[in-house]
Amino acid sequence: MILINDRLQQFDLEAAMPKLSEQRREKLLQYKGESDRCASAAGYLLLRECLKQEYGISELPIMEYGKYGKPRISGHEEIHFNISHCRRAAICVVSDTPVGVDIETTDRYSTRLAEYTMNSEELQQIQKAKSPAIEFTRLWTMKEALLKMTGQGITNNTKDVLVNCTAHFESTLSADGEYIYTVCRP
Repeated sequence: MILINDRLQQFDLEAAMPKLSEQRREKLLQYKGESDRCASAAGYLLLRECLKQEYGISELPIMEYGKYGKPRISGHEEIHFNISHCRRAAICVVSDTPVGVDIETTDRYSTRLAEYTMNSEELQQIQKAKSPAIEFTRLWTMKEALLKMTGQGITNNTKDVLVNCTAHFESTLSADGEYIYTVCRP
C-alpha cells in the first residue's frame, strides 16, 4: 500500500500533534525547520493510515531502529514500511516484504551533483534523456529507495549502488512533474 500527502504547504502541525506518539513528537523537536516537522508528522500519519487500512491496527506505532537507523514497528516485525518526504510531499509504503521508498523534487539537478553521485552509464542516461532533471531524480530515488530497503542508508559511494542490482523498482512522476517517487522491492 502506498499513500502520499502532496499538500504539505497546507499541513496543520498543531492539529496533527495529538495524533502522534510521544516518541514521534520528540523526534519532531530534533528538526530545526517547521517544514521538516510538518513533513515528518505527515509521514507518520500516513503510516498510521496504512496500518489501519491494511492491517486493522489503530494504536500509535512505536519504532525500533536497526543498526543503520532503519525503523521497524515494535511488536510487528512482520510488517515492513518506509517513509520519505521532500519539500513538496510525504509518502509511506507498507508491505509484508522488505520495501524502500524515496521521494524527491525534480529541481535539484546540476551537472556537478550528477557527476558526484552517478556512474558513467547513468551520466549517459541523464544526458540522453528528454529531461535530464527528471532522469537524474529518478535514478537518485532508485538508489536511495534501495539503500533504505536494505537498511544501509546513504553510503559514501553512490555511484555503484545500482550496479548488479536485482531489486525491482517502480518510479512515478507526479502529474505536475514536480516530484518523483520510487518504490523498491526485492
